[in-house]
Amino acid sequence: MTRSRVVLVALCAGYFLVLLDVTVVNVALPSLADDLGTGTAGLQWVVDGYAVALASLLLVGGTLGDVLGHRGVVLAGLAAFGLAAVGCGIAPSTAALVAARVVQGAGAALLLPGTLALVGDAYPERGAQARAIGIWAAVGSAALPAGPLLGGALVEWVSWRAVFLLNVPIVLLVGAVLARGVPASERADRAVDVAGSVLAATTLGSLVYALVAGRAALGLVAVFSLVALVVVEHRVADPMLPLDLLRRPAFVLANGAAGVMNLATLGMLFVVTLYLQQDQGRSPFSAGVALLPLFLPLTLLAPLTGRVTARTGPRPPMVAGLLVGAAGFAVLASGHLTTGLLVWGVGIGVLTPAVVAAALAAVEPDRSGLASGVNNTARQAGGAVGVAVYGAVNDLRGLAIASAVLFTATALTAMSSGWDAGR
Repeated sequence: MTRSRVVLVALCAGYFLVLLDVTVVNVALPSLADDLGTGTAGLQWVVDGYAVALASLLLVGGTLGDVLGHRGVVLAGLAAFGLAAVGCGIAPSTAALVAARVVQGAGAALLLPGTLALVGDAYPERGAQARAIGIWAAVGSAALPAGPLLGGALVEWVSWRAVFLLNVPIVLLVGAVLARGVPASERADRAVDVAGSVLAATTLGSLVYALVAGRAALGLVAVFSLVALVVVEHRVADPMLPLDLLRRPAFVLANGAAGVMNLATLGMLFVVTLYLQQDQGRSPFSAGVALLPLFLPLTLLAPLTGRVTARTGPRPPMVAGLLVGAAGFAVLASGHLTTGLLVWGVGIGVLTPAVVAAALAAVEPDRSGLASGVNNTARQAGGAVGVAVYGAVNDLRGLAIASAVLFTATALTAMSSGWDAGR
């Protein structure tokens, strides 16, 4: 196996861990509550502490990697993630566990954008890069079904603490491979935009927290922070988020589609999961098995989509994925659950590598961390909005129809707008 392939495997493993820890903890919550004596509010923060920190700092993590070098930032993120996993596994109280989860989310925010940027560095040719991104997306997608299944098995046969401690040996192995296999990155000839980084983290953190906790005041904080961020980025010499990127149709469409994808997908996933357990009376493990028709196409199709994207550019598979996903939602609305999940999963499996490749292709190579950070932030923010809105409505058929309309409208927008798929 070539060095670039070994590095790709390690980067995929790091990405897998970040997404796994979004989902794996959910099935551990009842056992965790019994052991630590906590209630619903405490359990919510075990989940949201990680999610809020991750969403708040993704953009900062990506731009820090662009300036300081992605190898060092990824290794720092891995170290923080691994140490926090130990803290989670030995936590004596709910407060200690939540604090460790926040640190774990911060480490994940440093780690995640850098994994994609280093994939781009390892495969600089656009065709090979698109194929590698397909593999990266497939491995990450595998974390979605693995979370509830692996977590359920560990909780049932070992302990809820094993859910967190499982990360540690993988972190050590990935860190060793990256430290040896990735050359030291050169610092960029620009300064870290401290003010922009703080304002971006404040904007995203307050927005996500406002959505999760339903705090309108934090929504106002997000608005004021966003306005201040725009003002600052206009004035600094080396802005964290160059505002000219927002005038590039390919960049805006790629990240808009990524946000729409996660908004509908994670929102509908939340509603479908409740339907499987509350309406059909399935156990958490059985519900996870029932969702495999959705998850498996993501894992199986992403590498193939990466190869297609390498040949056609990202726009055709992006449009195709959106339209197929819309068809899946329509089938779901008609009452055919398994078929709808399968078609929906095929659409997402085609769409995911395309939106990631489009975001990277729309920026200069030395901004790959920023592109990854924006793309992942759009997905995290979209997912947070989706879970909040869809969970409040909780009407499977109506929301499936709305999701089909949303995906179709996004596909039509991508088809009608002029953009260069290569740049």
